[in-house]
Amino acid sequence: MDVTPPQIGRYRPDLYIETEGEFAGWRTYRRDSFESINGPFWHKVLDDGSVRCAFRVEAKHLNGMRNVHGGCYMTFADYCLFAFAVHELQAPAVTVSFACEFLDAAKEGDLVEAIGGVTRAGGSLIFLRGTLVTGDRPLFTFSGTIKRMKKKT
Repeated sequence: MDVTPPQIGRYRPDLYIETEGEFAGWRTYRRDSFESINGPFWHKVLDDGSVRCAFRVEAKHLNGMRNVHGGCYMTFADYCLFAFAVHELQAPAVTVSFACEFLDAAKEGDLVEAIGGVTRAGGSLIFLRGTLVTGDRPLFTFSGTIKRMKKKT
């Protein structure tokens, strides 16, 4: 069951819920054309409040060695920062720092999932950490900071 907070729809009218296929019931954002072209990337909020993100590796995600391109991992991880922060965000935010480590390669057809969450949320900054996995194999670790934007008056 998806338990995304109701306030999300107020500032994210582009939130889309898939109705068919492998990711039926999962959500994505459609306003970010870069993520839309490079995804689709998906997330859902679980009953315990944790957030799970995922995507299925397609040919367009691969580099010349037929492994997931590092830029794809980074783009997906940035998407995950905002999905993980869903309970902390009531307004738009931006990424202000991002760090990562490449551990292993995913291949076409693999399901890449992200686990992680908020490590600390302050007044304007939210600190997050996560790991991308396929099955029980870690692929990529990341951490980042996002800044809540002040509402324009």
